[in-house]
Amino acid sequence: MSKHIAVIGSSGGNLYNQGGSDPKAMMKEIFTQADSAGIEVTFIQFIGAQATMDNISMDTQARLFTLEGGQVVAGEAAALKEINQQAAVLDEQLAKLIDDGAIDGLVLMSSDPKGVNSKAVAAAARKKIPAVGTGGTSIANTQAAGVRVISASGTTGTTNRTRAVAFVSALAKEWGLKYMPVIGSSAAGSAQAQGSVLKRINFRGIMMASMPGFIAMALCLALSKIPGLGGLEDVFNTLIGVLPVILAAIAAKQVSGLDEVGIVAGVIAGVMSTDGGIIGGLISGILAGVLAYYIITFCFKHKVPGTTANIAAGGLAGLIAGFAGMYAIAPVALWFGNMVKTIIEACLTFSPLLAGAVAGLLIWPAIIGGVYHAAILPIVLLEMESTGFSFLGAIDMTGLVMVSAGITLANVLFPRQKSDAAVALPGFLINLGFGTFVEASYPFMFSNKLVFGGAILASTVSGALVGLLGVRGTAYVPSVMAPFLANEGHAVQFAVCMLAAMAVAFVVTVVANRVPLKTKE
Repeated sequence: MSKHIAVIGSSGGNLYNQGGSDPKAMMKEIFTQADSAGIEVTFIQFIGAQATMDNISMDTQARLFTLEGGQVVAGEAAALKEINQQAAVLDEQLAKLIDDGAIDGLVLMSSDPKGVNSKAVAAAARKKIPAVGTGGTSIANTQAAGVRVISASGTTGTTNRTRAVAFVSALAKEWGLKYMPVIGSSAAGSAQAQGSVLKRINFRGIMMASMPGFIAMALCLALSKIPGLGGLEDVFNTLIGVLPVILAAIAAKQVSGLDEVGIVAGVIAGVMSTDGGIIGGLISGILAGVLAYYIITFCFKHKVPGTTANIAAGGLAGLIAGFAGMYAIAPVALWFGNMVKTIIEACLTFSPLLAGAVAGLLIWPAIIGGVYHAAILPIVLLEMESTGFSFLGAIDMTGLVMVSAGITLANVLFPRQKSDAAVALPGFLINLGFGTFVEASYPFMFSNKLVFGGAILASTVSGALVGLLGVRGTAYVPSVMAPFLANEGHAVQFAVCMLAAMAVAFVVTVVANRVPLKTKE
C-alpha cells in the first residue's frame, strides 16, 4: 500500500527567498520526488503571502493553496488575517484525517504549530506519525508538541529540489520504501533523470548552452577594433579566462540536476581549472556535477540537514573537482586542445584551399549525420577560445548558414510550387537574422538530389575560398554581422565567401526547380 502525506505550512520568512514565493513550483518538486518513492500527496494546506513573513502585517495579501482533484489550487487573494481563518478550517479537517489513519506522514515548511496548524500537529503527536520539515522555530515548536520529527533543517542554502529530496529521502527510509531521487532539468522528471547520473552527461547540450559566452567574447573583440573602443580588448581577454568557468558551471548544473547547488560546484571547479582551457573546464564541471549528486544523495540517506547537505554538495564537490582539474585534468586538457589547434593550422599551412574545400565538403554530411555538435562544435569553441574567431566557425557560417539561405531564397523567389515559398520564407529570414536554422533547407534538399548536390557544391566552393583567403570567423550570429567578427583585415573576404556560398546554392536550386522531377509509373 502506498503511503499518504500532507504538506502544511507557509511561504515563511527565509523560505520566501528560497522558493517559498512560488508555492506551485515548490509543490511540484515535492510531488515529483514523492511519486518516485510511491508516496502520495493527499492533502495541502499552505499559506502563500506576497512578502516574507518576517515581521509581516496581518493586512498583507496572501492566498491559501490547497489540493483539489490532484492539482494544487490557489484560492482568492485576501488579507493574511482572513487567510489564516480559512487555513484553520483545513487544520481541523487534516486533524480528523490523521486521527482516522488516512495520513501517514507530514511535511512541514515554516508551519505554525501554535496557530493555524495546531490541531494537525496535535493529531500527529497522538498518532506518532513521522514528520519532516524546515523552519528553525516552527520545527522546534513542533517537536515540543510531541511530534516525531525524523528530519529537520533550516532553509538557508536549500532549493525547492533539495528540500523535496531531503523530505522524501527521510520518509522513504522510515517506511522502507525504494526511492531514487528524480534529479534532472525538469521538475516533472524523466526516465533519464531517474537513471544513472552519467546518462545526464550531454556534451552537445553543454556546448550549445555555453555559446552565448563565446559570442559575447567575439563581439567584444570586434568592437575593440572600433576607434575609441580599444579598451574592450581587456574585456575580451577577461572573457577568455572566464570561458572555462562558464562551461564548468553549465556542465555541473546539467549533470548534477541540483540547480544553484550544481552551479556553485561548477564555478568553484571551473575557477580552479582555468589553466586547462575550455576542455579542462568542461571535464572539471562534469566531475563536479557527478560528485555533487552523489554527495547530496549520501547526505540525505544519512539524515544530514538540508542546509549542511547543500553546502557539502556544492562546496566539497567543487573543491574536489577543482583540485583534480588543477593538478590532473588541466595539463592534459591544455595539451589536447593545443594539439587540435596545431593540427588545424598544419592542414591550413599545407594547403589552405584543400583544407577549406574538404571542410566545406564534409560539414553537411556531419550535421545531417549528427556528428557536428559532437565533433565540430567543440573544435570551433577551442579555436575561439584563444583568438575569438575560428576557421571552422567561418566554414559553418558560409557552408551551412549561407547555403541554407541561398536554397530557401531560391524557393521564395522561384519555387517549384507556390506552397514552397511560404515554407521557405521563415527559414531564409531566420538564417539571415540569427545565423542559424540550417534545417530550413532540409525539405528541399531531401526531396531533390540536385538541390542536395548543389548544397554540397556551394559549401565546398565557399570552404575553398575561406581557406584560400585566410578567413576566420564565427557562426550563431546575425549573418550581416558575421563579416565584422572576422579576423582583422578579412571582413570583405568573409563577405565574399558568404555571398559566393549563397549565390551557388541559389543558382543550383533555381535550376533544380525548373527541372521536372522523375515520377515512378
